[in-house]
Amino acid sequence: MKKRLIACCGLDCESCDARRATLTDDNELRETTARKWSEMNGAPEITAATVNCMGCRTEGVKFAYCSEYCEIRKCVYAKGFETCGDCKELDGCRIVGAVLQHAPGAKENLLSGLYV
Repeated sequence: MKKRLIACCGLDCESCDARRATLTDDNELRETTARKWSEMNGAPEITAATVNCMGCRTEGVKFAYCSEYCEIRKCVYAKGFETCGDCKELDGCRIVGAVLQHAPGAKENLLSGLYV
């Protein structure tokens, strides 16, 4: 199986519209993503100019939420882990729980070990 780039929480960075827009310098995708994320999160501060990310576990630009505010990423790095999949408290964790509940496949990504 091919290894994939996943986020600390198990989301698949390779399918993330912010990462795809960054890699391809696609301003139309940035606009669409900003509009979608802004509505979904009630966050009008999300604009096309802020939709740039290479992935939370990679070098390079990060979406502001991912780099500055994500409690999941902060916890993973504070514990010295690669992802939440390295943590024994994964199943009962309140920090990553919402992601695991609403993103099918995230927990499987974490437990698969098939990530870079």
